[in-house]
Amino acid sequence: MTSSRPLLSSSSCNPDPSSVEPPHQPLNTGSLSFLRPRASFSSSIYDDAQSNSLDAKDSDTVSVEDTVCYKKPLDYTDSVVTLERFQSAESQFFQSFQLECPTKETRHMVSWGSMELQEYPPTLEISGTSVLQERVSKSQRIRHKSLQFEDNLSSEENPRLIYVNDPRKTNDKYEFTGNEVRTSKYTVITFLPKNLFIQFHRVAYLYFLAIAALNQLPPLAVFGRTVSLFPLLFVLCVTAFKDGYEDWRRHRSDQKENNREALVLQSGQFRLKKWKKIRAGEVVKIGANESIPSDMVLLATSDPSGIAYIQTINLDGESNLKTRYARQETVSIVFEDHTISGLVKCEQPNRNIYEFTANMEFNGQRFPLSQSNIILRGCQLKNTEWVIGVVVYAGQETKAMLNSTASPSKRSRLESYMNRETLWLSVFLFVMCAVVALGMGLWLEQERDQLDTLPYYRKRYITNGRDNGRKYKYYGIAMETFFSFLSSIIVFQIMIPISLYITMELVRLGQSYFMIEDKHMYDSGSDSRFQCRSLNINEDLGQIRYIFSDKTGTLTENKMEFRRASVYGKSYGSSSNITDDSLSEASISAGAAERRWKLKSEIIADSELVELLHKDLDEDERVAAHEFFLTLAACNTVIPILRQSSCSSNTTSDLHENVGGIDYQGESPDEQALVAAASAYGYTLIERTSGHIVIDVNGEKLRLDVLGLHEFDSVRKRMSVVIRFPNGAVKVLVKGADTSMFSILAKQTDEIDPGGNITFNIKNATQSHLIEYSSEGLRTLVVAARDLTAAEFEEWQHRYEDASTSLTERSMKLRQTAALIECNLNLLGATGIEDKLQDGVPETIESLRQAGIKVWVLTGDKQETAISIGLSCKLLTPDMQQIVVNGNSEDECRRLLADAKSKYGVKSAKCMNKDLKHKKNAENDYLHITDEMRSSSVSQLHAGKAVGMKIAPLALVIDGNSLVYILEKDLEPELFDLAIACKVVLCCRVAPLQKAGIVDLIKSRTDDMTLAIGDGANDVSMIQMADVGVGICGQEGRQAVMASDFAMGQFRFLKRLLLVHGHWNYQRVGYLVLYNFYRNAVFVMMLFWYILYTAFSTTSALTDWSSMLYSVLYTSVPTIVVGILDKDLSHKTLLQHPKLYEAGHRQESYNMFLFWMTMFDTLWQSLVLFYIPFFIYKESSIDIWSMGSLWTITVVVLVTIHLAMDIQRWVLITHVATWGSLVLTCVCMVILDSIPIFPNYWTIYHLVKSATYWLTILLITAIALLPRFLFKSIHQFYCPSDIQIAREAEILRKWPE
Repeated sequence: MTSSRPLLSSSSCNPDPSSVEPPHQPLNTGSLSFLRPRASFSSSIYDDAQSNSLDAKDSDTVSVEDTVCYKKPLDYTDSVVTLERFQSAESQFFQSFQLECPTKETRHMVSWGSMELQEYPPTLEISGTSVLQERVSKSQRIRHKSLQFEDNLSSEENPRLIYVNDPRKTNDKYEFTGNEVRTSKYTVITFLPKNLFIQFHRVAYLYFLAIAALNQLPPLAVFGRTVSLFPLLFVLCVTAFKDGYEDWRRHRSDQKENNREALVLQSGQFRLKKWKKIRAGEVVKIGANESIPSDMVLLATSDPSGIAYIQTINLDGESNLKTRYARQETVSIVFEDHTISGLVKCEQPNRNIYEFTANMEFNGQRFPLSQSNIILRGCQLKNTEWVIGVVVYAGQETKAMLNSTASPSKRSRLESYMNRETLWLSVFLFVMCAVVALGMGLWLEQERDQLDTLPYYRKRYITNGRDNGRKYKYYGIAMETFFSFLSSIIVFQIMIPISLYITMELVRLGQSYFMIEDKHMYDSGSDSRFQCRSLNINEDLGQIRYIFSDKTGTLTENKMEFRRASVYGKSYGSSSNITDDSLSEASISAGAAERRWKLKSEIIADSELVELLHKDLDEDERVAAHEFFLTLAACNTVIPILRQSSCSSNTTSDLHENVGGIDYQGESPDEQALVAAASAYGYTLIERTSGHIVIDVNGEKLRLDVLGLHEFDSVRKRMSVVIRFPNGAVKVLVKGADTSMFSILAKQTDEIDPGGNITFNIKNATQSHLIEYSSEGLRTLVVAARDLTAAEFEEWQHRYEDASTSLTERSMKLRQTAALIECNLNLLGATGIEDKLQDGVPETIESLRQAGIKVWVLTGDKQETAISIGLSCKLLTPDMQQIVVNGNSEDECRRLLADAKSKYGVKSAKCMNKDLKHKKNAENDYLHITDEMRSSSVSQLHAGKAVGMKIAPLALVIDGNSLVYILEKDLEPELFDLAIACKVVLCCRVAPLQKAGIVDLIKSRTDDMTLAIGDGANDVSMIQMADVGVGICGQEGRQAVMASDFAMGQFRFLKRLLLVHGHWNYQRVGYLVLYNFYRNAVFVMMLFWYILYTAFSTTSALTDWSSMLYSVLYTSVPTIVVGILDKDLSHKTLLQHPKLYEAGHRQESYNMFLFWMTMFDTLWQSLVLFYIPFFIYKESSIDIWSMGSLWTITVVVLVTIHLAMDIQRWVLITHVATWGSLVLTCVCMVILDSIPIFPNYWTIYHLVKSATYWLTILLITAIALLPRFLFKSIHQFYCPSDIQIAREAEILRKWPE
C-alpha cells in the first residue's frame, strides 16, 4: 500500500464525518454467518438465495475513532465476531480489509451448527459455547495471516499435486483412487452379513430371532423347529430380495457407467480408454453432448477464446447452461501441439460443488484456477465441439460422488405411537407368561407325588416301542417353571405382530403408487408428476398443523419479469407511461436494435425512458441512464446464445435485415430478466468470453474487456465487474441488495436548480422508489458505478491477482479486495422485478387455514415485498393486527416481544395452564385466549367497542436481523409464546439455518406435526428439519427436491396432498395398526384360555402350520388391500369441506382410547371364541385336533367379518381379497388335514358333516361382534363425528359425489 490515507475511511469512502449516518446497534451475525453458502455461491444470484444471508441495513455502520466501515457477517470459517480496535494507519488498513465493526454485544449468539448449503445433504451440528471460545483466537490468527497474501501452499494445507499428462508421477505413492465408481451397497461376499446386520437394527426382529432360538432348545420345543423359523425367515427373505434387487440394479448401472469410453492422451495421440481406467493427471478430450468422466481442469476448448458451455442437470438439477473457461496460457499451447505438461496445485477432495481453489504452473507461468475453470463429473458438454482437460479428481473423490449421500431418514409419528402400544402388548405378554409359569409351578407342587401316574405329565415313557420305560428329562419344579415361562413366550409370540412391519411397508408402497398416479397432481408446465421419495411417513400427511413455506419459487413462479426502473431519481415503468400510442412510439424510437435481436419473452419498454436513452445530450440524467443499462447488460454471468430466426423482411430497408434471435442462459432468473430488459432498451449482450464481452448498443457493437469479476456472495450481497472501455477508461459496475449498496455510495448533496431551489436528492428519491416497488411485491436491486483511477486500478489488480491465486481463504481475500473498489459509488438507479404468484395459491392457503393448519412464510426478501405477497396470496388479511418485530439488539428484541405480548394479552407458556396451552380455537385455529385476556386487548384494538367482542387475528412479521438475537435460548420462549398466538407468521430476510431454527422452535416445544416446503438450495435445511419435507420442482434446480420426502410441481397441489391423500393415508394406517394388534391378540388370548385348561403345559390344539399361516397368509391380504384402497370419504367431499382434515389433529383414527377399547373388545371376543366351543363340545368325544381345526376356521371368519364391518368403500378387489381369504383358509385347511403325517389328519372331513360345526361358527361370530356392533351404532347415532356426518350425507346424496 503506497497511499498514506486509509483506503476505506468510511462506508462511503468519504472522510467527511458528517456524511456518516447515525449507526444502529451492530448486527449480531457471528453465530449464523458461517452457516450460509460460501462466497462463490453464484448459482442463485439475486434469487431467493440472495437473501440467505442476514440483513445488513444501509445504516448498519459503526464508528470506530475516525473511521467507519461496513459491517458484514463473517464467512463460514469464522465462528465469532471479535472486538478489534485500530490505532494506527496499519490498523486502519487492516480494518478496511476486514470490513467489519464488531462490538462486545456480538458475544450473544446462536450456534446453529456448521452447515454448508451447497453440500448435499446438509448436516446439522450443534456446537457449544466452548467451541466458540476456542475459535476466537484462532479466527484472529487466521485473519492476520490472510491479510499478508503470502504464498498459500503451507504445509498444513497439504495441496494435491497433479502433474499434467504424467499420471504415474502424480500417483507415485498410490494415494489417489481410480476412476471406477461404486454406488452399490453390497458385494456377493458381503451381501448376506451386511444385509442381515442392517435388518436386525429393528428390535422386533431381534425379538423374533430370540423366540426362534429358544424354540430350538429341547425343553422349549413348543413348535416344530423348522416351522418356528419360518415367519422370521419369510420377512427377512422378502426384505433381502427387495434390497438385493435394488442393489443389482445399482451394480448394473455402475458397470454401464464404468465401461463407457473417452479419448485420453496416450503417446501423443488421443485414444479411447474406459472410464474406470482413467487416472488423475491424464489429459482427456470430450466431444459435444458427451458426459464428463471425472473432475477436470480445462486446458483448451474448440473456441479459441477458451470458452465452453456445460449443463449440470445431473449434478444439481439446473437445466440452464453454465460457462466454463480454459486459461489463455494453456489454450495457445494446446492449439499448437499435443506436448502438454505442467503442475496443478489444488485443494484436497471435498463435496463443495460451487467452489474450487487451485494454482497452475505452466511454461514458467503461475496463475490461479477457480470454479469457472473446472468441469465436474456428471456434467454434459453443450454448444461446444470439444474440450481438453486434465483429471484432478477421479472416481469416488469426484465432487459428484462425494455428494451422493442419502437424506436422513424420518420415522412417522404414528409409528412411534405404535411402539408405545407395542410396549403395552409386551406387558400383556409378560403377564400371561407369568400366569402360565406360576400356574405350572403350583400345579407341579400340588401333583408332586403323582407325576409318574398322571396321563399328561409322566416321568417315564409308556409305549410299545423301544423307548418304553425311558425317563423324561426332568429338571425340577423351579427349572420346569422357568421353562414354562419361556415356552409361553414362544406360544404367545405373535402377540407382537411381526407381520405388521412388512404389511405397513406394502401398504405405504401402494398408497405412494396412487399418489404418484394422481392426475390432479401432475404439472403440465414442468412435465413433472408427484414424487414419493420417502415411504415412511405417508400417514403424517394427515396430521400437519404447521406449514413453513418459502416464497420465491414456492408461492411465486420464480419467472422474473422486469417491471419498474428508477433511473437518476426518476421512476419509470408505471402503467401511465405504457399506452398503445407510447408503445408504438417506443418501438419506432428503439429502431434497429429491436428489429435485430428477438427475445423469447416480450418486454414492454417505457416510452419516456426510451426517449431519454436516444437523446444526443450528454447531461447527467442521460449518462446515468446509459450506464444503468450498461451495468444491467455487463454485470452478470449470463450466457448469450444466438439463434437464426427464420423470418426475414421483404423490404430493402437496412433496418429490415434478418432478425437475429437471442436466448439467455443464466444461473439466476433475476439475472436473465435484467439482461433481457437491457436488450429491450437497446443494450443487448451478444457475446461473452473469459476476457471480454460484446454489447450491441442500438446497433453499434461495443467490446468491453473484463478485467475482473467479484461474484455475488451472501456476505457482501452484491456483485461487481471491472471493465475497460475501448478508450482505455476503467469502470467498476456494481449491483446488489439495497441493504448492502447504500452504505458504499458516495455522499450526495441536494441538487440546486438555477433559481436556487433545492430539487431532490437522488439517494432519497431512489429509496422512496424502492419502498414503492417493494409494496407492489417487486424484487428490488440497486445499481451503481464509478470510474477507477490508474492508481486505484493498479492497487486493486495487484491484490486481485494475489487473492485469486490463494489456496487458503480465497473467498475472504477476494471480499477484502472487492472492498477496495466497491466504495464511493455513484448511484445510477434501481430495478423492480415481478415474480408472479403461482396459480391457485390464495385458494390453497385459504383451504389450509380452514383445515386448521397454520401457514408460516420464511423468505429472504425484503419486508415490504413479503407483506405485499402475503396480502395478494391471502395469507395476510386486512382485518389482521400486524405485529412487526425489527430489532437491532438483544435488548430491543426483548422489549419488542414483551410489548407485543402485553398489548395483545399473550401469556407466557410457563404461566398458562397446560390444557390451555394446547387448546385451539376450533373456528380460528389460533391460541385460545381467555375472556380476561381478550377484554384487556380488545379495549386497545377496538376503542369504544364492547369488551366481549372477539379479538382480531394477529399476524407476526419479523426479520432475520431480529432472529439473530431471538434464537437465543432465553428469547426463544418469548418468540414461541407470541408466534403460536398469531394466526400468521411472516419471517423476512432469513438465512437458511434461521429457517431451520424456526421449524425447530415449533418441533421442540409442541407435539404438532410440521411440514416445510421450498424449491431452492436455501430451503434444504428447513425441509430436512421438518417432520415432512416437500420440494417444488422449480426454477432453482433440484437441491430441495433431492432433500425432500415428497416432491411436486406446484404449491396448489399441497391442498390435495394433505386434505385428500393425507387424510386417507392417516385413516387407513391408523386402522391398519389397531386391526393388526386386535387380530393377533385375539388369537393369542384364545390360546391362553386353552392353556389354562391343559395344566399350564403350553400345549396347543392348533397345528404349527396353522399358527404360522394365520397372520402371514390367512388374514394378511384383506388387511393390505383395505390399507391401500379404503376411503371413508370421497375426494370431492374432503376438498369441499377442509375442516374434515382436523380429524387428524384430534387423532380420531389412532389414539390410546381406541387402543384400550380394541383390547377390551379383543378380550371379549377371545372369551367367546374359546368358551362357546368349549361348552358345546364339553360332553362330546371330539379330539383336541378337531377343536383346533374349529378354532382356526372360526378365528379367521371372526376377524374377517370384523374387518368387513369397518370397510367404508367396497370395490371388486376388496370383495375378492376379503372373501377370497376365507376360501383360501378353507383350501389350506383341507390340504393340511389331508397329509397323513400331520396329527390333524382328516379332522376337517369329519367336522364339516356336522351341523353343530356350522352353527358354532355362526354363533361365535354373532355373539363376539354384537357388543362392537351395538357400540358403533349407538355412538354414531348419538355422538357422530364430523367424518360420520359427512359420510351419511354422501350416502343420502345431500352432497354430490
